Amino acid sequence: MRDLSVVSPRSFCPQCEKPIAWYDNVPLLSFVLLRGRCRGCSTPIPLRYPLVEALTAAAFSLVAYRYGPTLAALKWAVFESLMIVLFWTDLEERILPDEFTLGGVVAGAAFAPFVFVSGVLGQLLLGDRKPAWQSLFNMTVGAALLSGPIWMAGAIYAKLRKREGLGLGDVKLLAMLGVFLGVDQGIWALLLGAVGGSIVSVVYLLLTRKDPGSYELPFGSFLCAAAASVPLWNRMGETITGQ
Repeated sequence: MRDLSVVSPRSFCPQCEKPIAWYDNVPLLSFVLLRGRCRGCSTPIPLRYPLVEALTAAAFSLVAYRYGPTLAALKWAVFESLMIVLFWTDLEERILPDEFTLGGVVAGAAFAPFVFVSGVLGQLLLGDRKPAWQSLFNMTVGAALLSGPIWMAGAIYAKLRKREGLGLGDVKLLAMLGVFLGVDQGIWALLLGAVGGSIVSVVYLLLTRKDPGSYELPFGSFLCAAAASVPLWNRMGETITGQ
């Protein structure tokens, strides 16, 4: 990770460090017009750039189609953006930056009083309370129940095996998923990510013959992929009105 601001300085080629003009920075179109190479030094542009742009456009389109011009659509567009960024940073660098995990917690909490976070516990314990209170309760329980047990399991593993089994970045990511999705859908995303990650990792290790004991699994990437599919597959998070 370069640890650079997304605001300043302007985008530049990492090879020749020449600033990228606005007309060379149009998502997808510029990649095609430049034939996948930097205008300044002709270095090939990594395919992940147009891939991320295409995934973001597809996610935004699905959110708009499923939720329409609503506050819920804005919430899930923010969520999908976070999932895409964290998926790639964990896949490439094995890092889940606090700016996106903890920042995501703050963003999800800001939406909770206005876009309903569903959960069985909230309905059972606060059935006669206002929807905003149920939403805040489900958000808090989701963050605690998704991140707490995983953090404890990782701590026990580290103590017994004398090496880190699960990074704190994954714990923060799970807290963010709980805030956005609630405990019910958050657990579904966790299970889907764990099962999918296990299958993909086993196949990858068999094909590459890497040592399972030393291979660092990008668990966060699998979690992000699974979580990103949840609000696209199930319509959730209605706008709270009449509080």
